[in-house]
Amino acid sequence: MRLVIATCSVDYAGRLDTHLPAARRLLIVKADGSVLVHADGGGYKPLNWMAAPCSLHEEPGRWVVSNRAGETMTITLDEVVHDSAHELGLDPGLVKDGVERHLQELLADRCEVLGDGWSLVRREYRTDIGPVDLLCRDQRGGYVAVEIKRRGEIDGVEQLARYLERLRMSLDGVRGVFAALAFAPQARVLAGSRGIQCVQIDYDALRGIEPSTPRLF
Repeated sequence: MRLVIATCSVDYAGRLDTHLPAARRLLIVKADGSVLVHADGGGYKPLNWMAAPCSLHEEPGRWVVSNRAGETMTITLDEVVHDSAHELGLDPGLVKDGVERHLQELLADRCEVLGDGWSLVRREYRTDIGPVDLLCRDQRGGYVAVEIKRRGEIDGVEQLARYLERLRMSLDGVRGVFAALAFAPQARVLAGSRGIQCVQIDYDALRGIEPSTPRLF
């Protein structure tokens, strides 16, 4: 991870054009290529960002970050106060809370509620960027990577998409399913554009003797 503190302005061009006037900010470049612009306030959310996959082109006094959709984030550096790089190593992943962990356990035992004829290959199937919650096989024998959340948000879709990118290096034809108790509308749209299927789970029914039939979105 690279950390840069600099006085900079930021111009984003794409689906929405934005401008951040010059101010001192923290720039983060992650190992996956993501670039984030933070202020010293506003909680955890960046002021602007470009999620991976994207490319960073450095010029004297300027960074240009672009993605496959043709969007660009141009960071004009007026003064660099700090610039350092740090190797964080492999992250073990988030320790999930009780509901999410219980969902994973239930779906591992009853993965057929995600699809007729499904069978479990392994829970917490590891990739080199972290574990996907479940790896299953569907009724045709194809691999399915399942990411489980209490609420399906855009970041969960992005997380599963990154896992799929790594899994496809070794597993032919693996597809993704995003399982959650509820979904943000934007998450459904993004999942559809990434070829990921969303399955809404009824937690109370899943805890009963008979599994429920999930709703597909």
